[in-house]
Amino acid sequence: MYKNVNLLVVDDDEALIKVFERVAKEEGLSVAVAKTGTEALNVLNREPVEVAVIDINLPGYSGMQLLEYIKANNYPTEVIIITGVGTAETAVKAIKMGAYDYLTKPFDDIAKVVVVVTKALEKFRLVQKLKRLERQRTDKFVFEGLVGKSRKMQEVFNVVESVAGTMSTALVLGESGTGKELVARAIHRLSKRADKPFVVINCAAIPEPLLESELFGHRKGSFTGAIQDKKGLFEEADGGTIFLDEIGDLPPATQVKLLRVLQEGEIRPVGSNHSQHVDVRLIAATNRDLELHVKEGKFREDLFYRLNVITVLLPPLRERLEDIPLLTYHFLQKYSKKLEKGVTKVAIDALQALQNYSWVGNVRELENVIERALVLVQGDTVTLRDLPPRVLGESFYLAEEPMSTDLSQFKYQEAKERALWAFNRAYLANLLRQTGGNLSYAAAKAGMDRSNFKKIVKKFHVDYEEFRKKQGIKEL
Repeated sequence: MYKNVNLLVVDDDEALIKVFERVAKEEGLSVAVAKTGTEALNVLNREPVEVAVIDINLPGYSGMQLLEYIKANNYPTEVIIITGVGTAETAVKAIKMGAYDYLTKPFDDIAKVVVVVTKALEKFRLVQKLKRLERQRTDKFVFEGLVGKSRKMQEVFNVVESVAGTMSTALVLGESGTGKELVARAIHRLSKRADKPFVVINCAAIPEPLLESELFGHRKGSFTGAIQDKKGLFEEADGGTIFLDEIGDLPPATQVKLLRVLQEGEIRPVGSNHSQHVDVRLIAATNRDLELHVKEGKFREDLFYRLNVITVLLPPLRERLEDIPLLTYHFLQKYSKKLEKGVTKVAIDALQALQNYSWVGNVRELENVIERALVLVQGDTVTLRDLPPRVLGESFYLAEEPMSTDLSQFKYQEAKERALWAFNRAYLANLLRQTGGNLSYAAAKAGMDRSNFKKIVKKFHVDYEEFRKKQGIKEL
């Protein structure tokens, strides 16, 4: 008896079966074999199958009939069709019926077979993850406003929970958009100061001449325009927490005064001759390399060590890809409610596009993309067309445009040429998007050698460089 079959081979060709058994062994996959459509259905009904590779020419059930049955009865299995003909018409028909991909035999390049099978497995597992997310609430993975179940985010949650119960200064490090302010708020909410003020200031957003007054306050008449006494943010945060974002941009003179606050617990307003005590817990954050700034003389070493008592390091989104579906559904629920839309799902190809994107702007950029999608979406499902061009690449949209034309207005030959042109551009653009613009992978997936594939890509004016830039995948 099989259990959780990764790969089902449906073919009566012993040589071909051996090829897939070798691939399965090398990739650590469990494999089952069926030589007829009836045997294949017995396996499918007995055990969950992730990917089935099915020959078109089977005794009894044909491969296309078996594919149709699998899709009509909602088996979750991804299907790869094997054909000895390899015509475009066969491929298009199989894919339209729901096949993930097709392979042409004989197999000249086993690496191509591995790529296709691996990608199909990835899609199957992503679909199952998507279904689990649709069935469950994402609240269980939300920790004080932070979202994630990846190992790196679980480590962040543990550090936040540990530091919250102390009085120690914390330094939150991470790229722009990773959620540094959310971490600071989480620390405050979990601390004994939760019912006291939480004050936020972006050090880079306030002009240097005004920054000292904003932080420490000033006395009436201390400078032109100071018509009355003004409390600084440290005084407003007394008893609570102050969050200094972008502390790497703090001017040298202000660094000295901040160091005194940390050492003595005292502030001196601009124009005052007296210091006053404040009870404030300080959390700082930056996306800069403070240690490098110290070496370059741009940031005080003594202040750095005062700030760096406990460090919380937030990973960029590209290092926690397993959290993208979770974050996507978290923001989907948030903005569906805010915009009063009944959107409950994300199409699998749209979710794959989100996972393939580079996310330079991290979680903040993902949130903006989902909010935009919820504004544009029609119906209850976010699709590829609801995502912005930068996520999919302009070639995705260009490739689809000719297909929207009513071909019946042209003579048969011209209509055929236009349809073929549109098919080629759509096929090439989507293939290059899936492989991140890597011509070697894409050529293998298309069943072609790299040089000929590149010529066809250029012929149909698909910019593969665009996909490579967005994915950062190097050529082999």
